[in-house]
Amino acid sequence: MKRKDVLGLAPAERAGKLAELRSELMKLRSQASTGTAQKASGRIRAARRAIARILTLQRQGGTNKE
Repeated sequence: MKRKDVLGLAPAERAGKLAELRSELMKLRSQASTGTAQKASGRIRAARRAIARILTLQRQGGTNKE
């Protein structure tokens, strides 16, 4: 997820996407620990970064559009 994609979401949609990404991250981590997912590391990294982007924009107020 790019920054402009996150900025385009309403606050309620951001919260929903954040919950979705966190559950996906938990699932990917469990798959990686059991060895069932071969390429989960890239998806784990992408999910972590998307979560960080959403949290950063929430803490800033989410009104900074560039």
